[in-house]
Amino acid sequence: MLSRVAPWLASRKDGAGTGVAVRTLGGSDTSQLRDLARQDAVANVFILSHLETAGSAAPTAGGASILGVFDGGTLLGACWAGANLVPVQLDPELAVAVSLAAHRSGRRYASIFGPADSVLALYAGLEQFGQTAHEIREDQPLLTITGPPDVAPDPQLGFGQLADFDKILPACAAMFEEEVGYSPYLGGREYYSRRVKGLIREGHSLVHLDAAGEVVFKAELGAVTPEVTQVQGVWMNPALRGQGLSAGYMAAVVVQAQSRAPVTSLYVNSFNTRARATYDRVGFRQVGTFATVLF
Repeated sequence: MLSRVAPWLASRKDGAGTGVAVRTLGGSDTSQLRDLARQDAVANVFILSHLETAGSAAPTAGGASILGVFDGGTLLGACWAGANLVPVQLDPELAVAVSLAAHRSGRRYASIFGPADSVLALYAGLEQFGQTAHEIREDQPLLTITGPPDVAPDPQLGFGQLADFDKILPACAAMFEEEVGYSPYLGGREYYSRRVKGLIREGHSLVHLDAAGEVVFKAELGAVTPEVTQVQGVWMNPALRGQGLSAGYMAAVVVQAQSRAPVTSLYVNSFNTRARATYDRVGFRQVGTFATVLF
């Protein structure tokens, strides 16, 4: 984790003296943002997927916006500011100015996630304004696979169907609670339910249900671009864990993801040794390090 006395924080608390300005991006900034994010299409798949869907860097109808750091007319870095903060090619030395802008918005964020150096610098800035983390996961290997998986894919994995929504939703909620430590239904069930239904409708939900209709394994393609997909929400039914089944299912996820884009990515907690061993077996290799700050 970054030191609270990191050298840029004391002298650049509000961005003064950096020669840069922070503002909310609009539609006219879309091309610059896309070019910036494409400098690392794997790390920035979240924002590139948003641009694929929305077609614009302008604020969304739901109130999310993108903060851009400019030197004159040149976009140096950016940060998605919605329910979460997601840095985009954001140099840690510029993160404190973005933290100030994010704090002044009055929004409370559920998390910060993305490349570790940028995430931890953003949090160091927000911490100065009294926003304290519930948990910091500062070492999350960012993994990719670009060719066929090293193990045979399990043919039982398929796309989730809306008819099975009532079975898929509890598995998604269980995964979320295991991962972050609280229920996704806090504050209401509707938002999370819409999210899961949206993934099913988009063909981004992958699941195997057994003969009794119970979810055996599930995962989602959380972000999709023509170049990269990012796998999220990987979950195996607890009753079937430890039997070596996950690798075949993950291989099937890779096959389905590579029908959308040549690179399949995901990030995983460094302490999750069982999952890391599965991903190694399937053929994923580390290309970077993410971090997540949970509030």
